[in-house]
Amino acid sequence: MIKQFLEDVCWGELDYLVIDTPPGTSDEHISIVEYLCNIKPIAVLVTTPQNVAISDVKKELNFCRKVGVSISGIVENMSGYICPHCSVNDCHPIFSSGGGEKLAKEYDIKFLGKVPIDPKFIECMEKTDTFVESYKDLSLASTFSGIVDNIITP
Repeated sequence: MIKQFLEDVCWGELDYLVIDTPPGTSDEHISIVEYLCNIKPIAVLVTTPQNVAISDVKKELNFCRKVGVSISGIVENMSGYICPHCSVNDCHPIFSSGGGEKLAKEYDIKFLGKVPIDPKFIECMEKTDTFVESYKDLSLASTFSGIVDNIITP
């Protein structure tokens, strides 16, 4: 299925192809690395702050290093909750915090940023709007822009 996805789809001219994979090191990861080895793929590792998630990401990190996939950085997802009833961009912790940043420091990898849960983002996905353009006044839009800038500017 990965081979079909990568070889049989006419993607046209692309600057980037983003492939979201499950956590850990599965057959999907091995297949992707095998099929994309000639174009030198990069990885952006995404974790939540909890130790269980960080443990999975460490496995993925070690896998990437073993097979020679460059790691652009680490993103901490679900780093808090933006309450729609509180002051603008007020982020409340719902889990532990800082696990992604700590992991990045431990492995000497760029920390790309923290992404909180924001109901406006969920609303945007359901309407299929472009978040960064539609909600550019929210801090999450600048968070995403900063993460993307850090990925495409090594």
